[in-house]
Amino acid sequence: MLVSSEIPIIATIVLVAFGILGWGFYRARPFGKLGILAWLQSVVLIAPWLLFFGLFAAGIYVNIVGVLFLLVVSAAIYIALGRQLRKLGQDAILRQKAVQRLADDAAQQENEALPQLKLEVLTIPEEDLNQIKGIFGIDTFFATETIAYQEGAIFKGNLRGDPDVVHNRLTASLEERLGDKYRLFLVENPDERPVIVVLPSRNDPRPMTLAQKVFAGVLLLATIATGLEAVGILLNFDFFANPSRFPEVLPISAGIFVVLAAHELGHWLLARRHQVRLSLPFFLPAVQIGSFGAITRFESLLPDRKVLFDIALAGPAAGGIVSILMLVIGLLLSHEGIALGFNNVTFQLPNQFFQGSILVGTLARVILGSALHSSVVAVHPLVIIGWLGLLITALNLMPAGQLDGGRIVQAIYGRKIAGRTTLATLILLGLVSLGNPLAMYWAIVILFLQRDLERPSLNEITEPDDARAALALLALFLMIATLLPLTPGLAGRLGIGS
Repeated sequence: MLVSSEIPIIATIVLVAFGILGWGFYRARPFGKLGILAWLQSVVLIAPWLLFFGLFAAGIYVNIVGVLFLLVVSAAIYIALGRQLRKLGQDAILRQKAVQRLADDAAQQENEALPQLKLEVLTIPEEDLNQIKGIFGIDTFFATETIAYQEGAIFKGNLRGDPDVVHNRLTASLEERLGDKYRLFLVENPDERPVIVVLPSRNDPRPMTLAQKVFAGVLLLATIATGLEAVGILLNFDFFANPSRFPEVLPISAGIFVVLAAHELGHWLLARRHQVRLSLPFFLPAVQIGSFGAITRFESLLPDRKVLFDIALAGPAAGGIVSILMLVIGLLLSHEGIALGFNNVTFQLPNQFFQGSILVGTLARVILGSALHSSVVAVHPLVIIGWLGLLITALNLMPAGQLDGGRIVQAIYGRKIAGRTTLATLILLGLVSLGNPLAMYWAIVILFLQRDLERPSLNEITEPDDARAALALLALFLMIATLLPLTPGLAGRLGIGS
């Protein structure tokens, strides 16, 4: 049964979830059937988590297999609702086109009667501005107003047609007229209406300088050093004071770098597939766990939010899969009493180690069984490597700024939601840091290096598909399951500990 101290926490989680759903329904009602369907998609996304914690509050444990089943069912329903929503949306668009055409004609007549915007406030040459205005049309984007913005201009108006098709046509027309001189962005203004932003290409992201490459190399060396020291601490000695024990720390340190390399390779492969340039990774050394991962910058503009999602998810997916495989294999080897691979010495861990993560504790309970009743559990080194790899992956999946998780949230839910989750993550880390120094260090890293959102993609309007949204949900759930510890009552019911 749950202890009394756990009930308020779980009850709060459930009440907050219901509050969010109720607020969403209130916001969706004015939009009719389309709004209700969109709200139901949100319900489907949050339902597995709500059911998971709700059953916990009732004293019923759902194992990881059951949770994954709920996620699969949730994803299938989400996709089906999305198809129905798009079908109804297309009908609504057809009905609105006639009304929109009349409104556009009236706006054009009104604009002709008003004084024209003075071109001298725009930094774009008049000849270029006329060429840019010439790409717009009644069947793509009906421009009604031009506003100076930085070194370019914002064009307000009405979007005609599918955002992907319109953006591709306008971009091709702009390149045909002015070559590679300008970049065209399709984004939303604060009123959530589509606008066109045209900026000079000289504002594109720049390749790394020599100094930045040297700095990346220095950080790599520092990460190697902290990785060796972190493993030394796990083995109960100071590596820098005992460098002759290098062979003891090398295998586990190498395993951690295999996870880091898999993570960065995942980013690189998807970036190459989408023809996006990435900078060299700036590894973040950390004595506590060897490394916090790496910061990787985009060196070219992203075509759309789908590409942002694919590249952001690829790293944690690759690193997470490698980590889980190492963890499971290590647990199996521990169960069979086989010491193979890195060295012939098993780790003697207190059973409280497996209470530090719902995911790790559940997998350990499934594989090791009653062995977790002992106060000390002998495990293979792969268990340590897999657990550290999952921890590094989960930290990078936190929904904040330019972390992988922040980029995923920005890609799926947009910049406004990503900004809110960034603030919420920093506040949560601040609270957790009162009892966990690791959370404090990570909050500082995010605050000073990663808090800003990723720059907008060229087509910021088109949202990723339902399958990507389901994958985002799964990634965020596994992040929480990795970072959230087991409560003493739940650990006892799982059989972790005496």
